[in-house]
Amino acid sequence: MKSIFLSIFSLFLFCSLQAQTENEKSIEEILTFRRGLDTDYQDPKESPLGAENIASFAGHQYFPIDLGLRVWAKVEKLTNQKSFIMPTSGPKKPEYRKFLKLTFSIDDSSYVLFAYQNVSLVQKEEYKDFLFLPFTDKTNGFESYGGGRYIDLRIPASDSLLLDFNQCYNPYCAYTSGYSCPIPPKENALPIKIETGILAPEKR
Repeated sequence: MKSIFLSIFSLFLFCSLQAQTENEKSIEEILTFRRGLDTDYQDPKESPLGAENIASFAGHQYFPIDLGLRVWAKVEKLTNQKSFIMPTSGPKKPEYRKFLKLTFSIDDSSYVLFAYQNVSLVQKEEYKDFLFLPFTDKTNGFESYGGGRYIDLRIPASDSLLLDFNQCYNPYCAYTSGYSCPIPPKENALPIKIETGILAPEKR
């Protein structure tokens, strides 16, 4: 009986340690993404801030990390989709194609978002598997930028995809004028608050 108890305890301890290690890896991945985003905004070649504002840029501000908003989504690849012009905040009108339907759960409720493929960008080798997921949620205009936020994805090799809202970022238009930022389609409006990821610039 004692040996059975020890075996169960050992298994529980192993699973707990394994879960802790996975959580630590996930957090480090999120922090690495955020450090990279800050670095890009401090780089004159990449930053939308302009030379006069880069020196005073102290980094983005974020909601706390929430691993509950790092979810696995069921992937449905969409075929025979006609391209369309995605509205933007400026004169440029990029052409996109709806590419994936992503179904996932948050707090036991199911949601759907769509990922899009840029028709022009996909012609470049380094972007051939690149997908764009713009979305809005109930934090927009309050804690987060009113025009929504973005997530970059890659075409998955399987029928599932890790969707990490902790790694969402703002359009350039959140920081300065002069850009044509895609406006998230209404079909990508989440009816809940996504309280993780990047905050609105004015909250810094």
